[in-house]
Amino acid sequence: MEKDIEICSCLNIMKSEIVTAIKIKNLKTVEEVQDETNAGTVCGSCIPDIEEIINEIISKNG
Repeated sequence: MEKDIEICSCLNIMKSEIVTAIKIKNLKTVEEVQDETNAGTVCGSCIPDIEEIINEIISKNG
């Protein structure tokens, strides 16, 4: 199992929290993830990581 990592250090939001939100709410954009989790809403440095997670999930789910 993959170790959970912190994606948004400003708000201490973990990757698993973002992945869960994307899968449960069928989120497709960074803005949707921001609205749901607040990740990426402070300094924005994690936005590329959030985009990567979204793309990873979308590509796995076809």
